[in-house]
Amino acid sequence: MGVGGIGGLGLGGVVIVVVIAMLMGKNPMELLGQVAEQGGTTSTQTGAAPVDDQTSQFVGSILGSTEDVWGNVFQRSGSTYPPPKLVLFSGAVASACGRASSAVGPFYCPGDQRVYLDTGFFQDMKAQLGAGGDFAEAYVIAHEVGHHVQTVTGMTNKVDALRARGANLEGDNGLLVRQELQADCYAGVWANQAQAQLQWLEAGDIEEALNTASAIGDDRLQRQSQGTVVPDSFTHGTSEQRVRWFRNGFDSGDVGRCDTFGAGQL
Repeated sequence: MGVGGIGGLGLGGVVIVVVIAMLMGKNPMELLGQVAEQGGTTSTQTGAAPVDDQTSQFVGSILGSTEDVWGNVFQRSGSTYPPPKLVLFSGAVASACGRASSAVGPFYCPGDQRVYLDTGFFQDMKAQLGAGGDFAEAYVIAHEVGHHVQTVTGMTNKVDALRARGANLEGDNGLLVRQELQADCYAGVWANQAQAQLQWLEAGDIEEALNTASAIGDDRLQRQSQGTVVPDSFTHGTSEQRVRWFRNGFDSGDVGRCDTFGAGQL
């Protein structure tokens, strides 16, 4: 990676940017120029360790792909998609939703409409959960962007209103689980439409995402950490639910198939 490249990128970084530019249907030289100028919607806040430049470019480019897809979805419905900002950090970060450490994992804050990602999470995902790979990482990013879509469409406000009226939050049928599963479904919609446009997925990519969705199901995480499963405390859904809702979005490419709040949908 130490071989000379463009705009501070090594040869490997240049190759990644060129490939991602092709996936996004953009001019590779234009994207490389943007990288050299350090533009875009990605910012970095560092704590104990620096954020890897190559990872930063990969994550930022996946965010750009979600902007293209959701921009088209919103345009077809006669509206405009305001993309979120992406903040990469190491150790800890301050957001409009409060201060968070890397232990929280990736998260989206509706208050400032930013996606926060400690890139060390990807290493933890591989080491602790046995899940990883480029597309698995893309799924994680697309899931958080799904929460932004919920904010833009007003779904987040509806959930907050129900919460204020005392609706059930946690548990395998609670509002938090339904909200997370819809974000999984939206990640699947993104993957479907990006694939339809660019034919960029390789053999095994979808399996990477499904393996990751399964690895971060509440039941599997609880079984690993405490040896028992407590459905009443679920906040994200079971492994089966997370896989199923991602597949709903990916197989159909239809946002309308992501109504996790409908009666009997869970």
